[in-house]
Amino acid sequence: MPVLLESNSVDFASIVRPGDTVTWGQANAEPLPLTQKLLEQRHGIGAFRVFLGASSFDTCRPEHADRIEFVSYCGTGANRALAKAGALDILPCHYSQFPQMMESGRFPIDVLLLQLAPPDSQGRYSLSIAHEYLIPALEHARIVVAEVNEQAPWTYGERYLRDDEIDFILPTSRALPETSHGAASAAELAIAQHTAALIEDGATIQLGLGALPEAILGRLTDRRNLGIHSGTIGDKVADLMQCGVITNAHKTIDTGKTVAGVIMGGRRIHAFAHRNDAIEFRSTRYTHDPDVLAGIDRFVAINSAVEVDLSGQINAEIAGGIYVGAVGGALDFLRGARRSRGGVPVIALPSIAGKGGSRIVASLNGPVSTPRSDAGIVVTEYGVADLRGLTLRQRRERMLAIAHPDHRGALDQMAGVPSSSRA
Repeated sequence: MPVLLESNSVDFASIVRPGDTVTWGQANAEPLPLTQKLLEQRHGIGAFRVFLGASSFDTCRPEHADRIEFVSYCGTGANRALAKAGALDILPCHYSQFPQMMESGRFPIDVLLLQLAPPDSQGRYSLSIAHEYLIPALEHARIVVAEVNEQAPWTYGERYLRDDEIDFILPTSRALPETSHGAASAAELAIAQHTAALIEDGATIQLGLGALPEAILGRLTDRRNLGIHSGTIGDKVADLMQCGVITNAHKTIDTGKTVAGVIMGGRRIHAFAHRNDAIEFRSTRYTHDPDVLAGIDRFVAINSAVEVDLSGQINAEIAGGIYVGAVGGALDFLRGARRSRGGVPVIALPSIAGKGGSRIVASLNGPVSTPRSDAGIVVTEYGVADLRGLTLRQRRERMLAIAHPDHRGALDQMAGVPSSSRA
C-alpha cells in the first residue's frame, strides 16, 4: 500500500537520490504541489536531473540550476526562460523515440511524479489528462509519487494504476489550470481557411499546439464524420465532438474513438473528457507509431514550424539563436500522413514573424528538423504550396508565391533564380 502524505510531510530527500532523473506530466498535468516541494528541497537532495515536457508554469527557474540539470525535448512555454539563461539542455529526438529510450536505459527515469484522478469502483486510478510518455516511464521508474486530485478528470486509457503500483500518495482537491491560446490573428484565420479546404469529410486529423490549430478546427463545422488521432487535443475537439462533426465513424482503426496522448486545453475539454469512453488516451508508443499512422486512411497531419526554406526544409526548433520549439512529433506525423492512403502532410505557419522578418527563407537560420525529402504541403495566409513530386526549381516557385509580398523580391534574389530565367 502507498504511504499517505500530507503537504507538510513530503520529504524528497528520502525519495530522490543524487544522480536520479525525475520527470512528470507536461503542461497542466504537472502535479504542482509535488513539483514545488521538490524544487524547494533540492539542496537536501544533491545534484539530480529533471526531464521536462512543455511547461505551463515557472516551477523550474534558472536559479534552480544550482543543483538541478534541466533536460527537455522542447523550448516551449516556461522552458524558454531556462533556454535563454543557458540552463536547459535539449534532447533532440523524435517523440516516437521516447518509449524506447526509457525502456533501453539510454534515458532512464528514476522517480516519476504524477497527477492522478481518484480510483473508480474497480480501484483503478486514471492518468487523467496526460498519458503519452508517462506510460513507459511508469514501467521503469524506481519510485512513483502521485498527487491524487479529486478535481482531475477520470479518463479512459490503455493503462491504469492500482495502489500496489504507487509508493506515495498526496491527496489534493484543486481545480486544474487551463491553457488559453488567445484569439487567432487575421493571418492565422486566413491560414485556417486555406488548411480547412484540404480536409474532406471522413478524414482523421492530427493537430499541434496553439491558437492556429484551434482556429483550423473552428473552420470545420460543416464537415461530417471527422476523426481524431493526435498527440494533443484541446477545447475545439470537445466542441466538434458534441455537435457531431467529429464522430470517428470512418476511422480505419480505433473506429468510434478519439485517440490522443495528452489534453492541452481548458475547462471545456477537461469536463468533456471526464468518464467519456469516446475519448481514449494512449502511450506515445501508439499515438506516434509510424505503422499505426500509416494504417489510418485519409490521415491529415497539421503541424507548424519556425521557418521553411524555398526547398521545403523545415526548422521547428530555433529562432533568434534561442531554442523555442522542438524536433517533437511533427516528422513522425508528417511521415505517417505521407504513407497513409489519401493522407495530407501539412506545415502551417504565418509568412512573417512578430518582428516582421520572413518565415519563408532562402536558407534556414536553425537546424533541419524536417528534411526536404519529407516536405509535403506548406500553408501561409497567402495560399497553399504543395511540394510533393516537385523539383527544387518548382518548389522555389511555389514557396515564393506563399511568402509575404514584401519579402518575395529579396527571396527570389537570394535563391539565385532571376525572374528572367524562370518559365
